[in-house]
Amino acid sequence: QVQLVESGGGLVQTGDSLRLSCTASEGTLSGYTMAWFRQAAGKDREFVAAIVWNGDTYYGDSVKGRFAISRDNAKNTVTLQMNGLIPEDTAVYYCAAKLSVVRNVVTIVPNTDWGQGTQVTVSS
Repeated sequence: QVQLVESGGGLVQTGDSLRLSCTASEGTLSGYTMAWFRQAAGKDREFVAAIVWNGDTYYGDSVKGRFAISRDNAKNTVTLQMNGLIPEDTAVYYCAAKLSVVRNVVTIVPNTDWGQGTQVTVSS
């Protein structure tokens, strides 16, 4: 099991940027498909972005062109750069490891590991 720790959340205004980081406190992230999901209050969990071991990336429709996911295997870290934030981006953001990509669809599997989440709040 990979122990994931997210950081970088906070309160920002519309149009601002934030960078979220996900680090493995135990285990290595290299070789795994990593992803960010988010869950707003009263809503279902939503896929945000994913990055495969070879650098291929996938994005949810609502964040395409604004968010960018990257990874640094040497630092055991995955980063989500969020630009042009809007109030609809307000949510708890979760880092996940060990996902599957089937026919370009990022899929949660039984052994997917999750971080504890970090709150992002965007004020209007």
